[in-house]
Amino acid sequence: MKAFHAYDIRGIYNKDFDKEDVYKVGYFLPSLLKTEKILVGRDVRVSSPEIFEYLSKGINDAGADVYNLGLTTTPMVYFITAKHGFDASVMITASHNAKEYNGMKISRTDALPVGYDSGLKELEGMMKTGKIEVANKRGSIKDYNQKEEYLNFLKNYVPDISGLKVAIDCSNGMAALLIKDLLGDAPVYLFDELDGTFPNHEANPLVPENIVDLQNLVKKEKADIGIIFDGDADRVMFVDENAKFISPDLMIAVLADYYKNETGKFLQDIRTSKAVAEYVGDRFEMHMWRVGRAYAALKLREIDGVFGGELAGHYYFRDFYYSDSGLLASLIFLSVISENKKKGISVSDMISKIAAYENSGEINFKIEKKKEAMEAVKDFYLNKEKPEAFYDFDGYRVEYSDWWFNIRPSNTEPYLRMLVEAKSKELLNEKVSEITNIIKKFD
Repeated sequence: MKAFHAYDIRGIYNKDFDKEDVYKVGYFLPSLLKTEKILVGRDVRVSSPEIFEYLSKGINDAGADVYNLGLTTTPMVYFITAKHGFDASVMITASHNAKEYNGMKISRTDALPVGYDSGLKELEGMMKTGKIEVANKRGSIKDYNQKEEYLNFLKNYVPDISGLKVAIDCSNGMAALLIKDLLGDAPVYLFDELDGTFPNHEANPLVPENIVDLQNLVKKEKADIGIIFDGDADRVMFVDENAKFISPDLMIAVLADYYKNETGKFLQDIRTSKAVAEYVGDRFEMHMWRVGRAYAALKLREIDGVFGGELAGHYYFRDFYYSDSGLLASLIFLSVISENKKKGISVSDMISKIAAYENSGEINFKIEKKKEAMEAVKDFYLNKEKPEAFYDFDGYRVEYSDWWFNIRPSNTEPYLRMLVEAKSKELLNEKVSEITNIIKKFD
């Protein structure tokens, strides 16, 4: 089945997977995770009700019960999974993907992610060879509305934003379900109607064209900050008061300001700007790890880190069961932004104190020989000059005194991804061109 990936099950519905596949996922999941009750939530995509129907039928046929959260955000599923002691949960969503996509994010005890290396591969095998026998006592579907409990948790983090002008783009996604209960009518909202056809733009804030409406709103309203969520509200991204997009990894450093009275460890992914660790300094001990929640949430728990983040806009919190939440992150960031505004410090001023490098952004190469290209790039630089630091998980990260690069294969798409940072624009352009020329030999 094409829909199995490193982090979740996802693809174009009725092409990469269909309702029969969904039924099998439901049927074998209780056995895989050794449970008789599974928490299930869903996003607002057009195909989500059918997926819920067949997933539930499979779970019930296996003799297990479905606890139905209904329409919800992905982080709310994580929260209720951990807080209420579920050993299995499923969020029906394709996150930031286009409307024709859907999928399932599966978690186990303590909301730990089930990735391909930690259960999905085994589930895929069970679906191929396992025998289906309807249980003598089928399970049932139980309504399980926990919205108020989740809101009550988030309300502990709601800051005073009376001195801020805030613009928020909900992307017609699941953030719209909760955001006004938290921030009320004070912000200026865009696309805050739940609509699984995503009529205004795709719910992927990393694509520049999808943030144009928010940027225009920030300019029009002279807002202090612009906030945009993805489709299932596990990610959040920002534009400053000048409507300039803020690289999400730099916001990890802002978390260090929020937790200024704590010490401990923080987590960043292998693509994160070198500026983040330099800004945080010795206030927190930096740990670097692989990209994706399937790895980050496990690693943050392993090191008992206070917080963590990724270039893709995921932010993780020890106080949120080591999981990620776009809404929680946005409230925490607004708290820091509000305090800075009182001191006359704008968002762009904040970021300028963090950003110390010219950054290429992630550049994608569609090539077949990803491994060979990666090895060629690594060997070229390691043979040329000994690096200050070298990381060999999730591709390679090679650091020198005035520049560094990461090169890694995509876990979900046929791309080799490259990111370069340097102390000057000239050096950045030189290194991007140099690496590109090596990679192009493998076209």
